[in-house]
Amino acid sequence: MEIPERLLFEHHIWQSGVKVLAGVDEVGRGPLAGPVVAAAVVFTPYEYVEGVRDSKKLSEKKRDALSAEIIEKAHAYAFGIVDHTEIDRINIRQATFKAMRIAIGSLGVNPEYLLIDGEGLPDKIYPQEALVKGDDRSFSIGAASILAKVKRDQMMKEYHEEFPLYGFDRHKGYGTAEHRKMIQTHGPCTIHRRSFLTKILGGKG
Repeated sequence: MEIPERLLFEHHIWQSGVKVLAGVDEVGRGPLAGPVVAAAVVFTPYEYVEGVRDSKKLSEKKRDALSAEIIEKAHAYAFGIVDHTEIDRINIRQATFKAMRIAIGSLGVNPEYLLIDGEGLPDKIYPQEALVKGDDRSFSIGAASILAKVKRDQMMKEYHEEFPLYGFDRHKGYGTAEHRKMIQTHGPCTIHRRSFLTKILGGKG
């Protein structure tokens, strides 16, 4: 059997006897508003969805299509969401770890091993491997990346309905020139991360 390149990390782990392998990734570390969203996803060994890669390199239409296929084929998946208030309280790095823990703990199955994008979890509850740019190197991490991105984008579109002045449906809370201008014009709204706005507001967060 020829193993797809993005399944090689999983292949070696499955070959070691691990059956329940979870890919984990997060979206939303950088935005000025909204939550950080993590996803964890488990596939039956050698289940594969063609086209899965780093969610940032895919069009919105392609992400949406792949997200639906991932959800259909995954053995288990779950999200962890940490809102702007908690991000301000504990900082974005800790909020990211918390979102990942929530996602992993909500899977409904106990993973035997984790593949995590970027930086691994400091509390090694499960055996884990952290991969730099893992969302473009590992199928499981890429799938988690897509699920998290689609979930967060949908949340930001819903926030746009509540706060239409800021253009959340377009930039999803990231610090575009348009978004920064709207913050300076209207001030921050409820979902803005006050700890991220110091430079924009001149310390008047």
